[in-house]
Amino acid sequence: MESADSHWTALAGHPSARSDTELGIDARVQIGESGVIVFRYVLRGEISRVRIPSAKPAQRADGLWKHTCVEAFIRSPDASGYYEFNFAPSRQWAVYRFSAYRAGISSVDLDTPPEISVRRLDNSLEVEAAVRLHDLIALRDAPRLQIALSAVVEEESGTLSYWALKHAPSEPDFHALDGFVLELATQANR
Repeated sequence: MESADSHWTALAGHPSARSDTELGIDARVQIGESGVIVFRYVLRGEISRVRIPSAKPAQRADGLWKHTCVEAFIRSPDASGYYEFNFAPSRQWAVYRFSAYRAGISSVDLDTPPEISVRRLDNSLEVEAAVRLHDLIALRDAPRLQIALSAVVEEESGTLSYWALKHAPSEPDFHALDGFVLELATQANR
């Protein structure tokens, strides 16, 4: 199957996070011929020191970023709006549409909910989520996508750390446009 995909790349913890837990996070994104975007995240290290939400029915939920979850942000290079995806190890999810930087937020109704799989091993946690590009109306005809990948990790102490491909220079801000560092061709441009 031909696809557009990124290579595995490491997310960096935000410098303001103080953590005693040894962790690393790798992520990648792939767009298949069928128009499915697949996000993959692997957390490695002292997973026993991470609060991982227990499995729940796969359904929409708000506030997932308050606990361990992985996130993705997608936009067309020529648009001011973007989508935010939250995928929790509980298999709960959320999709939001913004008309501009942190403005005009709305929930997105998907024809097909994301497919989320989670695998926990002694020293790793793998989260994979697949979303149909066709469900994202503002991106249907985009020849290329700009993508930001990120994660929030809640330690057993309740401390949150913030991970991204590229951080904003001050406080953690996954919405910052300079964090959209991956660019992939869509089916419309292959």
